[in-house]
Amino acid sequence: MAGLMALLTLTTLEIVLGIDNVVFIAILTGRLPEEKQGRARTIGLLLAMVMRLILLGLAYWIMQLSKPFATIPVVNIELSGKTLILMLGGLFLIGKATLEIHHMVEDGGAHKGDPNARPGMGRKAAGFGKVLVQILMLDLVFSIDSVVTAVGMTSNYWIMATAVILAIGVMIGFAGPIGRFVNTHPTMKTLALAFLVLIGVLLVAEGAGPQYHIPRGYVYFAMVFAIVVEVINMKAGYRRGADRSKHAGPSTPDRL
Repeated sequence: MAGLMALLTLTTLEIVLGIDNVVFIAILTGRLPEEKQGRARTIGLLLAMVMRLILLGLAYWIMQLSKPFATIPVVNIELSGKTLILMLGGLFLIGKATLEIHHMVEDGGAHKGDPNARPGMGRKAAGFGKVLVQILMLDLVFSIDSVVTAVGMTSNYWIMATAVILAIGVMIGFAGPIGRFVNTHPTMKTLALAFLVLIGVLLVAEGAGPQYHIPRGYVYFAMVFAIVVEVINMKAGYRRGADRSKHAGPSTPDRL
């Protein structure tokens, strides 16, 4: 019974920790041709699963990464393998998300006034291999975080591995709808990118040490609140559009 409770709790935590990964994969694969996006999302999440399982097998080595090998005296930051991975990964996430926001703004200006324009249409499609390499880099960062959480909850490898497989299975099931929703709603995509910048800051702060720790609950609450507000705004926009269409009525031809 205790093992089952540990499995359920850990699976839920892995899904929550994997949401950031799914959103980032959805945005990266959005630059691929539509027929390749689903395959890239699935491969990206399967790579995340394989990486997590390998790192779980190396759990002892992962925990050794937490041991500091140097200290920055001015800011009192202890450097270790884990902190370097988290900080570099966070900086990469901030840079990549900021670049994506910049591309969205530039594309929007280039095609302003074009009724057939879509977000990102002015950008050159990314290569499949290049996107997978970027996904793999972020998978490493999120996997370290996931494995440390798993090892902190249980020492049973099979419980940890089962939780990871179940969580990735759930994420693969929802990756498609999330990806399509994010990429077809520009405001939601901008919001998702802003959250990824926030997650990047969170990773850098976590890597810097406990004195700079930002509780994840605050960040996730802000995310959920902003998404709810944006969904309400979208619903209100649809309703206003429907009302305008209804009141406009059919056009009558001018009499000569």
